[in-house]
Amino acid sequence: MRTVIVGAGEVGTSIAGSLAAAHDVVVIDINPNRAEQLKYDLDVMTLTGDGTSLSTLQTADIESADLFIASTDDDRTNLVACETAKTVADPFTIARTKSVEYLRTWELTEKAFGVDFMVCSDLLSAENIVRVTGLPSAVDVDPFAGGLVQMAEFEIGSESPVEGHTVAEADRFESLTFAGLFRDDELTLPRGDTVIQAGDRAVVIGSPESVRDFSSDIAPKATPGDADEIVIIGGSEIGYQTARLLEERDLSPRIIEQNHARARTLAEKLPNTLVMEHDATDTEFLGREHVDEADIVIAALDSDERNLLVSMLAKRLGTDRVVAVVDSGEYVTLFEEIGIDVAINPRQVTAEEITRFTHGGVAENIAVLEGDQAEVLELELTDSSELIGRPIKEIAANIAADLVFGAITRNREMITPRGDTELQVGDHIIVFVESSFVDELTTMA
Repeated sequence: MRTVIVGAGEVGTSIAGSLAAAHDVVVIDINPNRAEQLKYDLDVMTLTGDGTSLSTLQTADIESADLFIASTDDDRTNLVACETAKTVADPFTIARTKSVEYLRTWELTEKAFGVDFMVCSDLLSAENIVRVTGLPSAVDVDPFAGGLVQMAEFEIGSESPVEGHTVAEADRFESLTFAGLFRDDELTLPRGDTVIQAGDRAVVIGSPESVRDFSSDIAPKATPGDADEIVIIGGSEIGYQTARLLEERDLSPRIIEQNHARARTLAEKLPNTLVMEHDATDTEFLGREHVDEADIVIAALDSDERNLLVSMLAKRLGTDRVVAVVDSGEYVTLFEEIGIDVAINPRQVTAEEITRFTHGGVAENIAVLEGDQAEVLELELTDSSELIGRPIKEIAANIAADLVFGAITRNREMITPRGDTELQVGDHIIVFVESSFVDELTTMA
């Protein structure tokens, strides 16, 4: 597949990296230094120029492109680039945007702006935050198979009841698969006798009910059920969208927003949200509002530095769980190292959503884990699939890669995979697999 990507920032670079091994990729960026660096970092062709310019796109041979991705930090640049590409060629176009308004306009016809698919980073980030709030002890949660299956990643604390236990002892749920362990930045496939250690990140796949029960085992004190006392610090677009989605779940969050005009707008748009106009770095105010008693605090300001500050203040006050929006991917590790429970990076969330379109149209859904070490894929098996009619143990034995079948849905019912389970046409398989094997797996499916 020939792909042209406009924008060599974090999003474009991540997408290019996932495609470089198996596809013909051209990356355009207006910054010559960034374009030159990417050429050496990845095995892709780079071009310095304006991605909205017809001449630049023609130099990139847009006429032969199958896929065109506009992923710069500027919404209008991305929309104009897609429209320009469509005037001279007919690639499948994907535009990244922060504005939910652009997304709503596009959704009216799904043809506006010359865009075939639009990814809204602010809305995607809010959806990720809401999923995490629904499973308080998890650091990552993704639904699969229309919600029948859930993938969740948990960090094992030193006080967790399962710390020091074997996987066999911890995995006591019928409709749950213990898919993978990340330990010291290394991926391992856990065996029954693998001992779970503090600091491990465990990935499980199963029914939402079994994942929730497993969450209770991991951290019973942090999992009282769905969090219902939620404080959002910052009335940014992500903060607003998070509150709106929480209201749709019949929850009544609180938002702290310092700007008077923005606070008033939020109060008008969010009837079930208490909007407090105040400086969120005022520790006396946070104490008076009992922020330390919240089930979860969400830092959603427009600055990584201020999000870091208010997250640390919330932790210092005694808040058990803090989720922070981190715009720069370089800061994600910093947030996690100082004890912030979950760091949501809108750029990575956006890249992950776009990557779903790069697997030959086979992947129904995808989640990227731990810096792209592994992915969880949902694949629908067709009658031409190499996996049809074969038991899972045979497939696993003949694949030289870290791979675990996490769940199967058949006729809208979930099946917990076992070694003798034979795959059938129409099955949706949810697979945990190391990233380097993804292209080969999607070809087999």
